[in-house]
Amino acid sequence: MDTRVNQETLELEIAEKNFDVALFQVRDATKCILFAPGLGGSPLRHIGLIQTFARHGISVVAPHFELLNSPFPTKAELTERVQRLDLAAEKFCTQYGSVSGVGHSLGAVILLIHAGATAWTSAREPVTFEGHNVLNRLVLLTPPADFFPAPLSLASINIPLQIWAGDKDVITPPAQATFLHQSLNVHTSSELHIAENAGHFTFMNKLPPHATEPHPSRNDFLLRLGETITQFISSPGVR
Repeated sequence: MDTRVNQETLELEIAEKNFDVALFQVRDATKCILFAPGLGGSPLRHIGLIQTFARHGISVVAPHFELLNSPFPTKAELTERVQRLDLAAEKFCTQYGSVSGVGHSLGAVILLIHAGATAWTSAREPVTFEGHNVLNRLVLLTPPADFFPAPLSLASINIPLQIWAGDKDVITPPAQATFLHQSLNVHTSSELHIAENAGHFTFMNKLPPHATEPHPSRNDFLLRLGETITQFISSPGVR
C-alpha cells in the first residue's frame, strides 16, 4: 500500500451494538468514497478495488455489516445498514470536499436509500432515510431493482450516477440495471455500463464460497473498473 495511505479499522457503536469501519485515509485527499458491500457485509472482499481508489488519491470509508442469509432483508435490517453508513460518514467523511457512494448489490440499495430513494421490502414496507445526504455522486455495482417498484421511489435522487452490470449476472441481471438507469435518467444524469463476461461476483476481489467466475481475467477487470470509477468521481462537476 502507498505510504500516503493510512489503513486501519476502528469501531463505532449504534443502538448498543458495535461495528467495525475499515478506513483507507489518503494524506491530503480532497475526495472520499463511502463504500457499501452486499449481503455478505464485509467490504474487505473488495479490498483490491478499494486499494485502487486509494492509490488514485481517494480516501475510502467502509463500514462492516452482518452477514444476511436471506436475499430479502427486513425493514429493520435495511434501516440498520443505512444508519451504520450514516454514522460512518458523520465520523470520518466530514473533512473532504466531496463524498461519493460506491456500493455492490444490496450496498447499492443502501446508498440509494441514503441519497433519498424509498425502498420497499418483500413485505411491502417502505424504507427511507430522514437524515442529511452527504453524497455528491453514486456508483452502483450490480444493483437490484426489485426494491424500487413504485414510480416515485427514485424521484428524489438528484446526483449523478454510474451504474454497472455484468452480462453474465443471473442474480441481478442487466435488465435490472437498465431499469434503474432509465428511471433515474428522468431525474438526473445516469450512465450505464454492461460489462462483458462479468457475473454478479466478478465485481468482488474475494468470491463467496462455491461461487463460479465467468470472467477470464477478473483481476484485470477490477483494475479497469477502479480506474473508470475514479475518473467518474474525479470528473468536473464534483467539488
